[in-house]
Parts: sequence; structure tokens; C-alpha cells
Amino acid sequence: MAERRGCMVRALLLIVVAGILAAAGIASYWYLSPYRNFGTETFVEIEHGMSSRAIAAKLQKQGVVRSRYAFLLVRALHPRAPLQAGEYRFGSAQTPFQVFNKIARGEIFYEEFTIPEGSNMFDIAGLLRNGDTVKAADFLAAAADPSLIRDLDPKAPNLEGYLFPSTYRVTHKTTAKQLCRSMIDEFRKQWKQLGGEAQNARIHEIVIVASLVEKESASPEERPDVASVFFNRLRLSMPLQCDPTTVYAALLENRYRGTIYKSDLASMNAYNTYTHNGLPPGAIANPGAMSLKAALHPAATNYLYFVAKPDRSGTHAFSATLAEHEKNVEAFRRAQR
Repeated sequence: MAERRGCMVRALLLIVVAGILAAAGIASYWYLSPYRNFGTETFVEIEHGMSSRAIAAKLQKQGVVRSRYAFLLVRALHPRAPLQAGEYRFGSAQTPFQVFNKIARGEIFYEEFTIPEGSNMFDIAGLLRNGDTVKAADFLAAAADPSLIRDLDPKAPNLEGYLFPSTYRVTHKTTAKQLCRSMIDEFRKQWKQLGGEAQNARIHEIVIVASLVEKESASPEERPDVASVFFNRLRLSMPLQCDPTTVYAALLENRYRGTIYKSDLASMNAYNTYTHNGLPPGAIANPGAMSLKAALHPAATNYLYFVAKPDRSGTHAFSATLAEHEKNVEAFRRAQR
């Protein structure tokens, strides 16, 4: 009888243990399995100084973890791991361990934003429209304010020319002014590396010429020659007659139609170098390092003209006389026909 009672007790204990294990398994699955209770994606901002409890509550509220206690359990297992501030993107179901590790590693969300050389502020705004961070309209408003560059170029009408072409990281918290400041900081760095600080007194002129060079030639090798043409014309008080300035003038007046018309060449906008002698009021694009270098160190030539070569190489034929230039133009037109 006693033996039978003992068997019953053992069986009961087995049932209890099995029940406990099953409950633990269910609880583990419930708390620690992958979870997502949001749409395509959600962003969670972890602020500096935020406690683990506050982080856990925020993660639960935004559907990243099923329960705040699951996240706190993982936290208890890793009490010394730093939880790094920043914005985090979640786009799929994840376990509390994965969520915790993401924050501990500081896998902060950002978008990489690349500005090609020769982009103007309107081009940059267009690129921003394809993203989900800085608003294009906010950027144009920030770029129109030259205060960030006033110490270097007191005559700059805006930030055009100083928004250095490169790749930048932006988040949802990045403001237009912060983005502009990052671009200008990169310009200052590049300007210093090129030895531009010795020419700070001429920076307004040099940056404008560099922007013209950038828009006129894609060949780094010939850019010093292009720069020499513009400086030679300025020295002789000849109009620069730079086609890209007419495009920029049209952009400023919101009338550019994809090509240059006679009305564009005749425009009295101050940026049009066909109707105004000297430099335009400001840069027409944001030049890269090679164009800045060409404007800082133009070739020593007597060139006054250039036109695209007929071989479609993308380079130019340079000349010192109008007669020679007209021959080069005719050769280009014959090739076009």
C-alpha cells in the first residue's frame, strides 16, 4: 500500500513538474519570441539619461516588444551593458534579446545622403525629396541664409558654393541648418587641405570661378585651362558668357525649361554673364576639390575661348583668338550635323 502511495506521489510530482516546464515554455515563448505590433516600420528615440524601465515602456508602447518585462529580464542578464541614446529603426519581428543588442551596440538609424559634384542647392533639395529626413523646403530656406559662411565670405548672397559635395549621414532629428553646417564644415576642411587659407581674401571670387569651372568641364585635367579662360576674361573686362550662368538665372526665376533659349541669354538677371560683365553675385553650383584647386591655381595661358571638341570626348578645344575659336566652333557644328 505504501509502495502504491509512493508511486502516486511520484506521478503527481512528474505531472506538476511537467506543468511547470510547460508553463515556463509558454511564458518563454510569450515573452522572448520574435514580436512585432507595428506596420512596415517604427522609429524609437532613446534619449540621453533614459532609464531601462522608461526604454522598456517605450518599446512596448511602440510595439517592438510584447512586454516591458521581457526587455527588463534581458537587461537583468546584462546589467553592465550600456544602452546608447539615438533613434532606432525597427522593421521586422525581433526577440527582446535582438532588440536589446541593437540598442547596446548603438545601431542608430541614419540615411546616407550623397551630393554629386556640381550640384546646386536646387539639385540638393531635389535629392532630399527622395528621402524621409530633412525637408526640401527647409533646406532651401537654410541654404538661402549666408550667416553660416559670413566669417569666410562676407559677400556671399547664400550658401551656394560652400555646400561641399560628399556623402553625409542624416536622421529624422537632423535639421536643415545642421545639414548645411556639416556641408560647410567639410568645405572648410577641403579648403584648408588645398591651401586655400592663403587666399581667404579672394575666396568669393575663387569659389564662384570654381563653380563655373565645375559646370563647364567634367575633365579634371583641363579644368586649370578653363579657369584660366575665366580669369583672363575678367582681367580684360570681357563678359564671361558662361552658359551655365544663364541656366542658374532661369532656375532662380523658376523659368528653366531644360534647355537654353534666346530669352535666357537675353535675361537681365544678375547671374546671367551674357548681359553682365564680371562675376555673377555668387556661385552657381557647389564645386568639388578639383575645381577649387583649378580656380586656386589656374593654368598660365592666353586662352580666351573654349568649345567642346567634335570627337565627343567631353573635353574642349581652347583658343586665344576669336578667329581660331570660330574655326573650332565650325568643326564642332559639322560633327553635330
